Amino acid sequence: MSKQRDFSNKIRTYHRYLGFFLAGIMAVYALSGIVLIFRDTDFLKREYHFEKQLQANLNAAQVGSEIKIKLLKFTATDGEVATFKQGTYNLETGAVEYTLKKLPYVLDKMAHLHKAKSADPLYFLNIFFGLSLLFFVISSFWMFLPKTTIFKKGLLFSAAGLVITLILLFV
Repeated sequence: MSKQRDFSNKIRTYHRYLGFFLAGIMAVYALSGIVLIFRDTDFLKREYHFEKQLQANLNAAQVGSEIKIKLLKFTATDGEVATFKQGTYNLETGAVEYTLKKLPYVLDKMAHLHKAKSADPLYFLNIFFGLSLLFFVISSFWMFLPKTTIFKKGLLFSAAGLVITLILLFV
């Protein structure tokens, strides 16, 4: 067997077993990616009510920081009670009550995969997964002999997928 044939067979073997290994990870990424498409809606979200004791006389930014709501703004103040979109904050006592809509626990954890930052241990999985997908893209061209019709059609389909993606990105 030629060296080129040996190399092609090795690439095919790596492609096959890495594909089997990543099947579960790909399923999680696929499901969480679909859920994230609807992150600007209440699709699958549940309402959770929270009560917390904070320091008194905090401003909106401080309250938002404490209860982890970005860009929190007070919409009204009635005496000692400041109102914001998700709830209320008592300026004198520091008591805050608010409601958040969140995905169920498992879906929330799955969606967190897509949002992992470099400070999060999950980012190693994201890098590994991204590199693995890149390997799949490249190694798929070793699955068929270059002179075959199926390889040539594969190149056309690959080009079409790239063009459609670029069009949708920039439209």
